[in-house]
Amino acid sequence: MTDHDDAVAALKRLGLSSYEAKVFVALQRIGRGTAREIDDVTDVPRSQVYGAAENLEKRGLIDVQRAEPIQYRAVDLDEARRRLRARIDDAEERAFGYLETARNELVDDDEAREEVWTIIGRDAITDRVVRLANEAERRVVFGTDDERLVTDEVVAALDGFPGTAVVVSTTPAVRERFEGIEGVVTPSVTTLAEMGPDDRSTRLLIVDGDTVLMAVRGEGTEDCTETAIWSANTGFASVFVGLFEEWLTEFLDG
Repeated sequence: MTDHDDAVAALKRLGLSSYEAKVFVALQRIGRGTAREIDDVTDVPRSQVYGAAENLEKRGLIDVQRAEPIQYRAVDLDEARRRLRARIDDAEERAFGYLETARNELVDDDEAREEVWTIIGRDAITDRVVRLANEAERRVVFGTDDERLVTDEVVAALDGFPGTAVVVSTTPAVRERFEGIEGVVTPSVTTLAEMGPDDRSTRLLIVDGDTVLMAVRGEGTEDCTETAIWSANTGFASVFVGLFEEWLTEFLDG
């Protein structure tokens, strides 16, 4: 594919038709011209140049001189870029405005559901841990024995957290990642079984007493192939968190 073809393809992705993109590129090459002159440097039929040029004028991408014959000239590239971007932004605003409205219409139904979500894969789980921690308001409890799961993003989510942050691990290297961070408590435990019901548990996150995420290592895997479940503001989360409230209180008050 040539640079010309790349440019045409890119303009099509920005919303121009094939003929419009080719006419616009042709005008950038020749500066200004008639339909015949545009036809000479592109494979757009002359009969189609007029319609494509009219549409480009409506988009604000070319100027038209009503002479005999009609002359066409492309607008400045910065102006063209600005106008194409404005159209994209407008389309995005309208699309996501509708999606937001549609989503809000489901809020009442969502609140009535007991939703437990599944996440597969280390990176996806880490992204969810960071997001939940960033949304916390009062308390975050994070537990893991695997230093590889304590990414810079996880540390940053707890650094400066205004509430209570508790990091629980049997691994000194994990606890050391949070040393010196004001407001983060790093009690030591003998095993994460004190926090999780399964010896395959890789990490656990509890947020504000109403959100829980628990990840486990897949059976037969030695690395961090993980599957996690998480839930917020549900009966499931409430019961799960309740299992650890006594344990949490002991460390927070002790």
